[in-house]
Amino acid sequence: MLLQILIAIDTLGPLGAGLVLGLTGLGAGIGMGMAVSKATDAISRQPEADGKIRSALMVGLAFIETLAIYSLLIAIMLITM
Repeated sequence: MLLQILIAIDTLGPLGAGLVLGLTGLGAGIGMGMAVSKATDAISRQPEADGKIRSALMVGLAFIETLAIYSLLIAIMLITM
């Protein structure tokens, strides 16, 4: 029983890695697109708040990109297990 579970985990690792990367890439792309869209919308409405909006946007994009990089590390760990 334990051997069958270990074999299943070994064969499903690359599939899980692909799902992790695909779903995270999709989510990160949608999130970044929405954030940039809202930031440009806000800048067009209040041009004097350009600096504050842009700095908040960059911090948010950095957090989203960090999440995508963490998912890459998890996918590498799933493949090498």
